[in-house]
Amino acid sequence: MLRRISLGTLGLSVGGLLTLVGFWAYFITDNATLNLVGFFYGIPLLLIGLALKASELEPVPLMQPTAPDVIALREQQATSTQNQIRKDVTRYRYGQRAHLDSSLSHLGLSPTDEECPTLIGVQEVETEGAYTLVLEFESPLIPLEVWQEKQDKIASFFGPGVKAIVTPAGDQRVDVALIALP
Repeated sequence: MLRRISLGTLGLSVGGLLTLVGFWAYFITDNATLNLVGFFYGIPLLLIGLALKASELEPVPLMQPTAPDVIALREQQATSTQNQIRKDVTRYRYGQRAHLDSSLSHLGLSPTDEECPTLIGVQEVETEGAYTLVLEFESPLIPLEVWQEKQDKIASFFGPGVKAIVTPAGDQRVDVALIALP
């Protein structure tokens, strides 16, 4: 649950409230204690919240709810890499340009910042009895053929114990299925 809370929004809310209380105490009630709380805690929290909000990367949505049998399969078969990817992309991130940007760059699927595919969704499914984490990318500048050429490199990068299958998912979209090997 805490992974789904924006620290930027929290900092802005608490910092803004404390700052308002500080200004109210200074100008209206002449209460020195509340005034200090507002200025010494509120303003720094407000500034930290603004900085976090400016560098915030929102979580990627689940394309469909995960079925209970797939959750049980995840607990039995998922690799540590699959779990780490799922946890990383479904929480707020700070100071990154895009989800999995360094991985895509290493794989040669993001030669420049402008060409970087965007992760737009994640889903967990079962593929022939194996746990599968499906990453859906919007990739207007990298054609499907390039993705398919890199399929083995994707599997070895996210492995061991993972097979990668790249399939088209619509107009300028690509699904990368990371299938746990038994």
